[in-house]
Amino acid sequence: MNRISEEKIGILYTAFSYLLWGILPLYWKMLESRPALEILAHRIIWSFFFMVTLLVVTRQITSWRKLVSLMAKQPKLAWGISAAAILISANWFVYIWAVNHGHVVETSLGYYINPLVSVVLGMVVLKERLNVWQWISFFLATIGVFIMTFQYGAFPWVALSLAFSFGIYGLVKKLASVDSAIGLTLETMVVTPISLIYLFVLYHHHASLLSTITIWQALLLIGAGPATAVPLLYFAKGAKRISLTMLGFLQYIAPTLTLLFGIFLFHEAFTKVHIYAFSCIWAALIIFSFSKTKWMQGWHDKIVKRNSFGI
Repeated sequence: MNRISEEKIGILYTAFSYLLWGILPLYWKMLESRPALEILAHRIIWSFFFMVTLLVVTRQITSWRKLVSLMAKQPKLAWGISAAAILISANWFVYIWAVNHGHVVETSLGYYINPLVSVVLGMVVLKERLNVWQWISFFLATIGVFIMTFQYGAFPWVALSLAFSFGIYGLVKKLASVDSAIGLTLETMVVTPISLIYLFVLYHHHASLLSTITIWQALLLIGAGPATAVPLLYFAKGAKRISLTMLGFLQYIAPTLTLLFGIFLFHEAFTKVHIYAFSCIWAALIIFSFSKTKWMQGWHDKIVKRNSFGI
């Protein structure tokens, strides 16, 4: 298969994964009568069982078992996977809670901000250097967040929680360097016992919650496993075949769809303050997306050269 065909397949896989992530609010909305923690516990449990089944089918179960054994011998690896498990669980909980409590627009803001958070984390933790355009995009995004905080009168904790939890999760995953499918299986494995205990206690003390689960809701709760894993697997397949620049453009499919759903389907407020804040974020993302192109890099080099001569 030639390079162009590989890239086209990569674009399709990646775009499809972001499309699935973008329509996830529709899925969680169908379960909005259930408590967010209950949905989260089911999502974790059924994701784990789905991923184990998938690893068996794809003959990766041996690699997973080896890593489980390795976790017992290497505390650093165990702590890294446990940290990733806690971070992604927190991210999932905030997202589910926000969608089912009328904060869909704010979740989209969080995932618009996320790439910029990743850049800052890379700078602070991995000592990566930012060019002029990336600094500009960072400051524009900061202005957008301040507008939401001070003019709208409420701290955008949902957006920032999603952005930072997923950003730090990505950083931990990068440092751990574990295959995405095996990594998700390990992460859900860590928190599955906690989820099982939570559901046992919940249904024991609130029997009505268990008795009121309809067949449709039960299917949706079980389906939360595939709904979580499938986009991740398509993303992993696609990301290997395309450039980081293309990946950067495609990642805005999900928050854009979420934003549109929030405004036009769920009729959430989108005021002038939202427009000002989102405009700053969008401008930041446009600059950020083009920051590594040859044309923008050329301008950056000219600015650095002038500054080095004191001009």
